[in-house]
Amino acid sequence: MNVCPSRAFRITTPAVAAALALGLATLTACSPDSPAKWDKDGKLKVTASFYPLEFLAERIGGDHVHVTGLTKPGQEPHDLELKPRQITELGKSGAVVYLKGLQPAVDDAVKQSGVSHIVDAASLTGQEVHGTEVDGRHHTTGDNSSHSESEHGADPHIWLDPVRYAEVAKGVGKTLAEADPGHRADYQKNTDALVEQLGRLNQKFADGLKNRASDTFITTHAAFGYLAERYGLTEEAISGVDPESEPSAARIKDLHRLAEEHHVSTVFFETLASPAAARTLAGDLHLKTDVLDPLEGITDKSRGRDYIEVMNANLAALQKALGSK
Repeated sequence: MNVCPSRAFRITTPAVAAALALGLATLTACSPDSPAKWDKDGKLKVTASFYPLEFLAERIGGDHVHVTGLTKPGQEPHDLELKPRQITELGKSGAVVYLKGLQPAVDDAVKQSGVSHIVDAASLTGQEVHGTEVDGRHHTTGDNSSHSESEHGADPHIWLDPVRYAEVAKGVGKTLAEADPGHRADYQKNTDALVEQLGRLNQKFADGLKNRASDTFITTHAAFGYLAERYGLTEEAISGVDPESEPSAARIKDLHRLAEEHHVSTVFFETLASPAAARTLAGDLHLKTDVLDPLEGITDKSRGRDYIEVMNANLAALQKALGSK
């Protein structure tokens, strides 16, 4: 059934005209080539590529949006392959929120979608995912980049820095307002509230990590470079940006030395990747293991129900590992 009013329909009474005007306010473009961007309840349809962006869209959009996440809970976002149905539905979105360079299948689908309102999270922080290195500290060479086996790999994990994440939130709010200007005030209000909450989270990290016995932490893959940079820490990763890559024997030997020299107490692993490498290294060095969650997805294993709760759990884990007082 075509929901668009016929151009041949004649309005004969003021009452009918008023009713039609009210109804048309909630309709999208009527061309058969222009898919509806609203769901059956009149909510803006928003597609988010993976959890951190899904969280932003839901918090900022509130009751005015219907958010669909492309990456399911427990699924590794880097390896996402889209089904034809997902690509079709993405093309019917009123807005799309993604991070260019993280998920090639999503990049291709967005490029072909024809959606007018698109947020590339990387562009909102001035951070290009391809070829990016993260500023930070580096024990093995003394230069200014966080160290891992894949030293020159790109780090897409901008959401683990609350300050950068707040910049992305502002961009999401602006785009939702452009896609659905009738609720602009609500989107702005929700954006402001979330940015304020992220500001408090940033301050909590800064205060909580101020007095510490060590600056260095070891984790399975290089996901925490932006977080380390923000709070003056040193991330040493067993693997590179790819959580499934295998470390070399030289890298393992290097980590043995670093752990001893910098009083490392804990080797961190994460929820979506195998903990084998972390547990092996920790066992060899008689260190503890703990979870540091890169927040690529919320699962039953996550220490919290949303981004804020999991980040607070990450802070507590870092404080314990670094001897914060």
